[in-house]
Amino acid sequence: MTKVSRLVKTMMISVAILAIGGIAAFMIFWNMDPNNHKGSAASIKKIEDYAYETPEITTDLNDDSFVRIQFQVITDSKEAKEELGNRDFQLKNILIKELTTMEEEDFKTGLTNLEEKVKTKINEVMTSGKVTDVYTINKILQ
Repeated sequence: MTKVSRLVKTMMISVAILAIGGIAAFMIFWNMDPNNHKGSAASIKKIEDYAYETPEITTDLNDDSFVRIQFQVITDSKEAKEELGNRDFQLKNILIKELTTMEEEDFKTGLTNLEEKVKTKINEVMTSGKVTDVYTINKILQ
């Protein structure tokens, strides 16, 4: 009888361990947030929700040529997007100041540098959130 009771005890302990492991695995799987992956690319929906489209700006360049340009500014929250909309006049000022120091050749080779400068300058004035990306969406050199 002791061999049988020992076998039953071992089986009961094994079943209990498997049940606890299964419940733990289920709880981990159930509570896993598919949008909470560090390092993963932002979803397009999130980008759309946090994006601010600047008005087209036409200004002269340092070499007396003209540019008409427009940007899509991506923020990290809806509050930051709203603040950016309220700071529209500062954004235009930043863009004009940066553009007037450039020459036509800079637009052919250094557009990424301009986007980074604009991002940095905007983040200096932001108080709610920050700008994560700046994309050029329209550009005409004259």
